[in-house]
Amino acid sequence: MLATITTQDTLPAAATAAAIVLVTLVVADFFSYTSKTYKERYIRETAVELDDVLLQMPPGRILDLSLALATLAAFLGVAALAMWSEVFSWVKAAFVAVILAGPAFIAPRMYLKHRKAARLSQFNEQLEDALMSMSSALKAGFSINQALESVAQENRRPISVEFRLLVQEIRLGVPLEKALRNMEDRMQSEDLELVSTAIITARQTGGELTVIFQRLAAVIRERTRIQGKIRSLTAQGKLQAYIVGGMPFMLMFAMNYVAPDVMSVFFNSLWGLLLIVGVSILVGCGFFAIRKITTIDV
Repeated sequence: MLATITTQDTLPAAATAAAIVLVTLVVADFFSYTSKTYKERYIRETAVELDDVLLQMPPGRILDLSLALATLAAFLGVAALAMWSEVFSWVKAAFVAVILAGPAFIAPRMYLKHRKAARLSQFNEQLEDALMSMSSALKAGFSINQALESVAQENRRPISVEFRLLVQEIRLGVPLEKALRNMEDRMQSEDLELVSTAIITARQTGGELTVIFQRLAAVIRERTRIQGKIRSLTAQGKLQAYIVGGMPFMLMFAMNYVAPDVMSVFFNSLWGLLLIVGVSILVGCGFFAIRKITTIDV
């Protein structure tokens, strides 16, 4: 009877242990595949962004920097919580670590995107003067290639750098149309796309590029003026998005300092943490909704 009971108790326990092991292996394999896929996509997208801002840095270095910043932010947050909080718990520490590690991890990518947007904006501002310079060069009897070289020789970054790459491709035997398309792919500028299309169309139909460049410069000038006016009109709405998005978190940290007993109920219970996560998601949705409303394309 004792042997029967032992066997009956051992078989379910062994089956349960085997099931747990199999589930653990499946979950580990899933996370391994997901992390590998995300790492490959992260490196691929970062490589494109580094090429866009002309930074000579291995893409994997950005991932290492992101992980290092996330780890440092989590460590400093937990250390500050341990020193300044009267009621310390590992649940609260884990929550603070996740909250701080997330923004720190995406900070390098956000910096690259900011650099790319700032470079594109500066390029579009300089494109008007470049068109007028090329129009004057064509009036003086220069060819289109010589007009492009005149812009490349100017010491005005980033437009001189991009035109220098364009001229180098043409010298290496790349057709002008293909070189212009490559420049479009690098910059992703709507204004440059208009210029490239105008040059290609004029070369195919025999149009007068001097007049076309002057008209395009006027269009870009007016477009820049309208965009500046829109930015000034929507600046208050964008500021409200940052204030509304950051106010709940600032209030949470203030309440944690003023009334730690009240906030400990949220940090030390599952429902409290779920409520904080839900509020964070709703605040994020509201922030992006305001940003979407105040972002107007011209």
